[in-house]
Amino acid sequence: MDKELFDYTAQKVEELLAAPSSSQTTRAAAQGWKDAIAAGEDADAATKKLLDAIDEHHTTIDELIAFASGAAKDVMGEEVAAGMLAHAQEIKAQGAKYCDCAACTATHELLAKHGRPVL
Repeated sequence: MDKELFDYTAQKVEELLAAPSSSQTTRAAAQGWKDAIAAGEDADAATKKLLDAIDEHHTTIDELIAFASGAAKDVMGEEVAAGMLAHAQEIKAQGAKYCDCAACTATHELLAKHGRPVL
């Protein structure tokens, strides 16, 4: 992997780790990548493992709407959930197929940069 792609991947891994919306699975995959790199493991193999893990975790816009309509109320409160729902419905009306939170955005950008665009 060339330095530019490696640096881009490292940046997106940091974004995934920092995003409050990252799932435990996504955080574990991102941390696993960092740990593998720190241990001197092959960057290509570590990146493939990361991409395989995050490629399975896409929150569709309909899943986001369902969450915002239900469980988000208990987790985040009525007001935050209502704002999330309104936002999700707005971006769906504009054609969005996936959640646009920080974690999902970083995931989609990272996958696309490595030739695995989310369709």
